[in-house]
Amino acid sequence: MEELWCESRSAKAQSNGQNTPLAARLRPETLNQVYGQEHLLAKGKLLRRAIEADQFSSLIFFGPPGTGKTTLAKVIAEVTTARFETLNATEANTASVREKIDQAKTWERLRGERTILFVDELHRFSKNQQDILLPYLEEGAVRFIGATTENPYFSLNNALLSRSQLFQLESLSEENLVNLCKRALDDERGFPDKKVKISSEATIHLAKKSDGDARKCLTALELAVITTPPDEAGVIHISLEVAEESIQQKAIKYDAKGDAHYDTASAFIKSIRGSDPDAALYWLAKMLHSGEDPRFIARRLVISASEDIGLADSNALRVAMDAHQAYEFIGMPEGRIPLAHATVYLATAPKSNSAYIGLASAIKDVREGKTLDVPPNLRTETRKKLAKESGMEEEKLKYHYVHDYEGNYVPQAYLPEGRTYYQATENGMEKRIKERLEYFATLLR
Repeated sequence: MEELWCESRSAKAQSNGQNTPLAARLRPETLNQVYGQEHLLAKGKLLRRAIEADQFSSLIFFGPPGTGKTTLAKVIAEVTTARFETLNATEANTASVREKIDQAKTWERLRGERTILFVDELHRFSKNQQDILLPYLEEGAVRFIGATTENPYFSLNNALLSRSQLFQLESLSEENLVNLCKRALDDERGFPDKKVKISSEATIHLAKKSDGDARKCLTALELAVITTPPDEAGVIHISLEVAEESIQQKAIKYDAKGDAHYDTASAFIKSIRGSDPDAALYWLAKMLHSGEDPRFIARRLVISASEDIGLADSNALRVAMDAHQAYEFIGMPEGRIPLAHATVYLATAPKSNSAYIGLASAIKDVREGKTLDVPPNLRTETRKKLAKESGMEEEKLKYHYVHDYEGNYVPQAYLPEGRTYYQATENGMEKRIKERLEYFATLLR
């Protein structure tokens, strides 16, 4: 079993703010120390180029909690050697905003040093408070960075958005969080006065259950370390059980790339196919709780909507697609609700795989049988002209436009020989389709 070690560091590190939360102690000081956000901070990316060239005026970071919005703002201040001032929009008022900006102007006039004004929870500012920032951004009195967990296109004024560059921060990957835990045990700012041994299972569990939130992961790790007594050798052992208690979530046996992944997904789809909404919801809950990618679940729902419900209720496909779009729009944790909505709808809908079976049968004929030619009446005008020149009867070349006939139907050949692939059932709405096809069949007699 692979384990991570943390041993005592220097006395300087031991006295370096050990009452400060671990997440704050480990706050990155350079761009290279920032975990995740490669889409923004990898070499050559726009944001990294703007920071390193010190060419930006107003930035807005948005994304889930714990993705490093505040951290990135502070790193930018370090990289650009700017004075850093911060406000929280839940507490700040108009006067405090003006006071910070006046201080920034004075600081630049007297010391020639620019100020970065960071406003956290920017969406909490009222429209008037947001408008107050506009003239100062126009004149460049401060370099502004705002952070919000809300969608800025809905929560912020257009005038503020138009004066800012927007960058979306994404939840950290499980790998990012595992590496963050390793760094916490290796960095002298982590636990310099303790010897810590943590199992790989415990590390992975903390990373998985933190939902991409670095702060949540480090807080759970710190709680595990400070509440676990050392053994006789002075070593603190962090087991899976300790990790479960620290993050208050039990580990479930589930390998996102192994048998448990495929078995659970199989049980989920078969429960929907078998019209058991209770079982389907249980397997959905297990997948979500175990960290399954919700997009994988949404894709399975879309497939099931056509494969298993099909023409018995064509609205099922729309519900599944809407659930997928809703998840992409709102994200987790609320994104699980439309997934549950679609799961129950599909499980309780009438079932038919007639379209799926029909396609499979047609594909078999295409692969194994004789290739059929397009009937003369369905060919393009150029092809029909060539056929006519070869002596084919004009009646066989005539295409009947169905909208010219009563009921928008007229008997004519669409295959050169009679074949049947689609067999309508009497389930749900498909019963009406069957009745319509049977009526068409009477017109051929």
